[in-house]
Amino acid sequence: MKHTTESPPLYSPSGASKDVTESHLEGDAPSDVYTTSESRKQIGLTSAIFLIFNRMVGTGIFATPSSIFASSGSVGLALFIWVIGMLIAASGMMVYLEWGTGLPRNGGEKNYLEFFYRRPKFLATGFYTGYVVLLGWAGSNSVIFGEYILNAAQVEVGRWNQRGVGLACITAAFLIHGLALKWGLRLQNALGVIKLIILLIIIFSGFAALGGHLKIDKPHNFDDAFKGTTGSAYGIVTALYNVIWSYIGYSNANYAMSEMRNPVRNLKIAAPLAILIVGILYMLANIAYFAAVPREEILSSGRILAASFFRNVFGPKAERALSVFVALSAFGNVLSVIFSQGRLVQELGREGILPFSRIWASNKPFNAPFMGLFEHWLVSVIIMLAPPPGDAYNFILNLISYPLSIVNIFVSFGLLYLHLPLPARFRHSQADNWRPPVRATFPVIVFFFLSNIYLAVAPYVPPPTPADNQYKSLPYYLHCVVGLGILAAGGVYWVIWAKLLPWIGKYELQRAVVQEADGWSRNAFTKVRKTQ
Repeated sequence: MKHTTESPPLYSPSGASKDVTESHLEGDAPSDVYTTSESRKQIGLTSAIFLIFNRMVGTGIFATPSSIFASSGSVGLALFIWVIGMLIAASGMMVYLEWGTGLPRNGGEKNYLEFFYRRPKFLATGFYTGYVVLLGWAGSNSVIFGEYILNAAQVEVGRWNQRGVGLACITAAFLIHGLALKWGLRLQNALGVIKLIILLIIIFSGFAALGGHLKIDKPHNFDDAFKGTTGSAYGIVTALYNVIWSYIGYSNANYAMSEMRNPVRNLKIAAPLAILIVGILYMLANIAYFAAVPREEILSSGRILAASFFRNVFGPKAERALSVFVALSAFGNVLSVIFSQGRLVQELGREGILPFSRIWASNKPFNAPFMGLFEHWLVSVIIMLAPPPGDAYNFILNLISYPLSIVNIFVSFGLLYLHLPLPARFRHSQADNWRPPVRATFPVIVFFFLSNIYLAVAPYVPPPTPADNQYKSLPYYLHCVVGLGILAAGGVYWVIWAKLLPWIGKYELQRAVVQEADGWSRNAFTKVRKTQ
């Protein structure tokens, strides 16, 4: 195996991923060391679009409009918050599009944080490790899958039957992607088509409902649309978090750039197209809900608002049948989430940060990151089973969204700094080498940066009354504290692994690139004894 010292990759004009040696950080010439095999590149333009579409369209548009309406207080403000969320997601897409085309390799935010935050050495990767390894992204939509399946079967939803079905959902997704990658991608694409069909049914049925074609009296929700608007900062930020959750996924293809054919071209097309389609569908679907479901029923429907919509428009039998399709939509999202998160764990293994890195970095035996997928499956199952009944979905949703806002602050600040026309002494060491094919405009980066600062600070504002707390039995700020704790755990790991143990053992860590027989390269850390 070939070893070469390595640091985060730079963009090369050809669109290939180019790594640079540590000496290049001090001004020497770069060395191309990061490689991947052509057989690994199985994601084309269609799959890239559906990777993003499937990640965004999970259960958010079916499960969160009720809580968004309850938090905002009125139809008008709820729709306005959906527009704001769409603008934040679009600005985030542009930020990640620039980063992704500039550093076209697997890993997503890990690559961007490493590229910009180089000192202290490996600290950015340490913090990000806690974020990736300890968050179970796939847990929430597995819970919703269970809820909709039980609703379709007319079985009373309980804590353990709901989570038992959810466990079957996430386990199936893990095994499909771990054992049959190509079939997993095909299934994701097929479920993406089903999601699109479901949303189109809701939208066109909503138009019919506006014309009075309902099984109930017309609800007239658009009369005096801003009646009941809340002035609560807590309510608005809670609603906005739910909208942001529904748009999470605009960066999903960034995590699989090394497995994408013609990655720069395909990302430039896939990301804007996916978010445009999803943004339009979301707005029209919300209008459809308000056209067919009375205000009181929206507030009481909880996470099965879509089922109430189908019942009011088509009747009880259609409600059960279409609830199955919403559950399939949730399953498609779980497939997409575990696909990307498993690759992030694998990339951290290739970085050499995780213990037993060879295990996590491996693509054996089925040409898929089986152990990376297993790690995310395990954490998602724990997070899915732990919260008390009634709070599981909202807690998981917020626990994921809050650390993401913190990460996005640092990701957007890094890009903002690279764009600033600073004097030479204040410029980043790689600013002159940063020439990505796509560049986000300065106002877009600033908007995304400030939006995430707001999303990171506002959740600490207490609800006006205990009754306004989004949780039934948890403190309103718990997801913030736990989220920061997860990020801090990565920092603690960095202190032990990169500082304390080397000091005790009188060695220093050096990172080298290992060239594997299958054409992949990965990072490995070696302990070099300090000379006296």
